[in-house]
Amino acid sequence: MAGVLRWTRPGRRVRVMLTEALFLQLGYNATLVTLGAGLLGIAAGVTGVFLVLGKRALVSDAVSHATLPGIGLAFILMVMAGGDGRALPGLLLGAAASAGLGLLCVSWLTRRTRLGEDAAIGAVLSVFFGAGVVLLTVIQTMSAGRQAGLETFLLGSTAGMLRSDALVIALAGALVLGLVLVLRRPMTLAAFDPDFAIAQGLDVRRTELAAMGLAMAITVIGLKIVGLILIVALLIIPPVAARFWSDRVDHVLALSGLFGGISGYGGAALSATAPGLPTGPLIVLLAFALFVLSLLAAPRRGVLATLLRRRRAIAPGAGR
Repeated sequence: MAGVLRWTRPGRRVRVMLTEALFLQLGYNATLVTLGAGLLGIAAGVTGVFLVLGKRALVSDAVSHATLPGIGLAFILMVMAGGDGRALPGLLLGAAASAGLGLLCVSWLTRRTRLGEDAAIGAVLSVFFGAGVVLLTVIQTMSAGRQAGLETFLLGSTAGMLRSDALVIALAGALVLGLVLVLRRPMTLAAFDPDFAIAQGLDVRRTELAAMGLAMAITVIGLKIVGLILIVALLIIPPVAARFWSDRVDHVLALSGLFGGISGYGGAALSATAPGLPTGPLIVLLAFALFVLSLLAAPRRGVLATLLRRRRAIAPGAGR
């Protein structure tokens, strides 16, 4: 009996910690990180809807990988200036500059050469990511870079995140969410029917750049929590899951934001109970679980609903 008690206590402790994390009872910093991740998930889910509707999902992948050299250069410049190379605002600024350059490169290659968008994305993604890996290798040879912890930007991590870092992420996520809500109508029109949007006097190119700029902002904001490799999943999986439940854009936006928020909030809470596990993969796995649930249980487009409709259609013929 003592052996049974000894083995059941760790599981009970994990359940208690998870309950405390979900109800924001693990301390001030953990609460800020969890709320920040939830807000990031909402903003990413809503922003990603316009990428999916406009068939521009892969562009976000190129933008996310293009952030890596900016992070490395920002660290080097801050160290050379005598500052703390790990200051999150400086690293995010470098990531934003690098991601913006990558987005411009994709746009220029698509418009000025014979390359298709997929080929341009592949080229930019590979070159920028390769340059970033080289810079990270160089940083490891620096005396200030051995404990920089920049590898956490690959898969995301909330361990050791400061209160100021969590506040920056939460406030930036709220700002992006507000901009998406303000621009949702022109971005929806440009995504669904660009020709009609042009006829209505809408500058479709600027609208598309605004949508990509918001996706870039989400990518940069989410680097610390989700990581540059997996942030694209938080932009794409919630909208795809939400699409199973409704055909109306407003409903898809609301559901996508809900799924993204649950993924970010729940993933950060799980990570708080198991600090050895990276936060980004937990968030993505939770988003994937919501996708599977939508795939199976959505009332109109789900697998179960489709099987029931087919069975009902076949039943009268079988009776004859």
